[in-house]
Amino acid sequence: MNHDKSIAHIALYAALIAALGLLPKFNIPFAGVPITGQSLGIMLAGVMLGPVRGALAVCLFLFAVALGLPLLAGGRGGLGVFATPSVGFLLGWPLCAFVAGWIMQRMKHQSVFLSACVAAFVGGIVVMYLCGIPGIALMTEHNLWKSTLAVAVFVPGDVVKVVLTGLIAQTVARGLPQALLSRA
Repeated sequence: MNHDKSIAHIALYAALIAALGLLPKFNIPFAGVPITGQSLGIMLAGVMLGPVRGALAVCLFLFAVALGLPLLAGGRGGLGVFATPSVGFLLGWPLCAFVAGWIMQRMKHQSVFLSACVAAFVGGIVVMYLCGIPGIALMTEHNLWKSTLAVAVFVPGDVVKVVLTGLIAQTVARGLPQALLSRA
């Protein structure tokens, strides 16, 4: 493995996650967690980079956020964001990318589109919600059931992100297969 290239890929996907934060966020008052494009970046980091590099890209991004850089959707940053209902999602993001990358590697004999969709769905929806729902419950007065109902509004958009991840991975694999590091 070329470490210089790995570092560059990790930094590139951390920057991609940050860039997706420039898209407008939609606040969901009853959940306390906004709908953003950044979960697409989490899915792509895992699917494209594999488990370790994908998780490291997310950790680099979160480190920059913790230092105060306003990289989260809506220009949020600093340690205070880890004391909001979003905390479970944020802290779960590295695990989400790791799981997505791990699944992508395990499914390397399947089509890229199918593998990427399954990986993004499990890592970017199932694992993300398993991390995020307890965070909402912890930081609000909602119990786990109410917190689960609160995130139901995210499902349609996240399914679209899963399909986008599959299409992007498939397109990259056709044009630049060596960029799909999870399959290397």
